[in-house]
Amino acid sequence: MSEYARRPLPPSLYADTARAAVTTPPLDGDKRASIAIIGGGFTGLSTALHLAEQGADVVVLEAHEPGWGASGRNGGQVNPGLKHDPDRVEADFGPELGRRMVELSWNAPNVVFDLVRRHQITCEASQTGTIRAAYTPGSGAEVQASFEQNACRGMPVELLDPAGLAAATGTRRYLRALLDRRGGHVNPLGYARGLAQAAMQAGAVIHGSSPATRVWRDGGRWNVRTPTGTVSAEKLVLATNGYTDDMWPDLRRTIVPVYSGIVASEPLPEDVARDIFPLRSSLYELGKVTVYYRLDASNRVLMGGRCQQSPVDSADQMQFLIRYTHRLWPQLRDVKFTHGWNGQLAVTVDHYPHIHEPAEGVLVCLGYNGRGVAMSTAMGPQLARRVLGGKASEIDMPITNLKALPFHALWKTAVAARITYGRIRDYLNV
Repeated sequence: MSEYARRPLPPSLYADTARAAVTTPPLDGDKRASIAIIGGGFTGLSTALHLAEQGADVVVLEAHEPGWGASGRNGGQVNPGLKHDPDRVEADFGPELGRRMVELSWNAPNVVFDLVRRHQITCEASQTGTIRAAYTPGSGAEVQASFEQNACRGMPVELLDPAGLAAATGTRRYLRALLDRRGGHVNPLGYARGLAQAAMQAGAVIHGSSPATRVWRDGGRWNVRTPTGTVSAEKLVLATNGYTDDMWPDLRRTIVPVYSGIVASEPLPEDVARDIFPLRSSLYELGKVTVYYRLDASNRVLMGGRCQQSPVDSADQMQFLIRYTHRLWPQLRDVKFTHGWNGQLAVTVDHYPHIHEPAEGVLVCLGYNGRGVAMSTAMGPQLARRVLGGKASEIDMPITNLKALPFHALWKTAVAARITYGRIRDYLNV
């Protein structure tokens, strides 16, 4: 087995608190299946579950263990919607497909929480809503526009004014916010492990410590090599998102991998937790650099945002997030932050998720732009439908051609510069 395949789960609060991992032994020898899925994050696991529930013979190959990547390290927010508002989505893709994209994306949290209930997944699931908060007049106008577009489509949304926001969040930082009751949060590593267990119980086979090192077509079948074996399948799904490598030509160059980091505090007393965030929703800010936070089931503050573009493993490496926590709630200045970690998510230039079919029998889905818990889960049934023979026109997201980004090697430097610039503007509230 390769050294790469033996990499342990990175340290995080979730690694310390999530339910136990399922047993996913490495691939041993050669195997045949109807469908092979590369990637054991939310996209791959949700797709495997929905395929297996329909009787498909599916094998998942995961380089490390289910949830090892961003699926097990993200903020745990289960947010509705896409980066763009519904009017923009329908303008970009037309009234028919655009409407279906809006319905899929804004109802995606319900897919997550329905799966949690149906499969009894232990992951601290809490459907207490998502707050999209503004602290400048300009972003306040964006929130107002979002509310109007959502409300006219009959979505369960509320507009919060400064007084309502202070009551909901315990801070007077915000001017206006949109509350969508469909959102919420989970322990994402626990959720990933629960999805893996559900998929296996439905009949899917999952092999951990099995990185795909080569893919090729032979005799009308797709073959995937790992350090310890080969899977031969009729169809192939690539679900590697922010950890996409050069296994498939040019795929890595279609997205920008961006690190997002999180710090977690020690558990707060119940009265303090109730004082700082009584609504217990998940919240993300409309700023030049996104900041997001929530309270977990043990009353820990989880504060997240863009961070240095390399791995971190302690809260001390992300002091800016701790300082921001103190800016929101000065009463937390003496609270200890016990964990800090980060992971790579995938950003697309147009800020839409991308589905590609780069070859016959191959389906790719990646690029959730920070909305991966809900959207990647909701894409599972969509991808399963297409893999099992559904028409492209039946999928509620466009299937597009691969388009490599120009000057891709320079994007990491550009992202770091953009984060620094955005933090300065956010600090100045401009």
